Amino acid sequence: MHSIYFARHGETVWNVENKICGMTDSPLTEKGRQQARELGRKVKESGVRIDEILYSPLSRAADTAKAVAEATGLPARCEPRLREQCFGKYEGTPRDGAEFRLSKTHFADRYDGGESMMQLAQRIYNLLDELRQDENKTYLLVAHNGIARVVESYFHDMTNEEYSAAGIKNCELVEYHFE
Repeated sequence: MHSIYFARHGETVWNVENKICGMTDSPLTEKGRQQARELGRKVKESGVRIDEILYSPLSRAADTAKAVAEATGLPARCEPRLREQCFGKYEGTPRDGAEFRLSKTHFADRYDGGESMMQLAQRIYNLLDELRQDENKTYLLVAHNGIARVVESYFHDMTNEEYSAAGIKNCELVEYHFE
């Protein structure tokens, strides 16, 4: 059995504005940059063994991962499959909109030009299956809240309602165990 760690990027401009980011590249705020530096310190001081950081190509996750790498000295590389889900017509709209909340429970819905939950799960599950096979390495994945939901569902049984409501805070660090 080995572990994998997951962290969400720091706070972004659109997080503050309560907008759905998705594939739209909303930058970190000053608070988000500080959260990323604090995450790096936390990882370094925790003594957890991490061999490599894999991060989403979107700048909010990349900048967070690079801050952690700088603080810890860990190697970091971009993993394109960790990009956030494309929410199509919902990007830039309120995160708590009733129509979006309902749409999140429709796993085959592509949001008029976006990516379905099923497509997202396929690419993340494929990545996690690969990382599971690499028993000699422990990874820190730095990505997004949508990715956090999929990772959580890979390791734990969830109802549709639990899945659509799941999420983690900015720069929260979660450990998972491959069995």
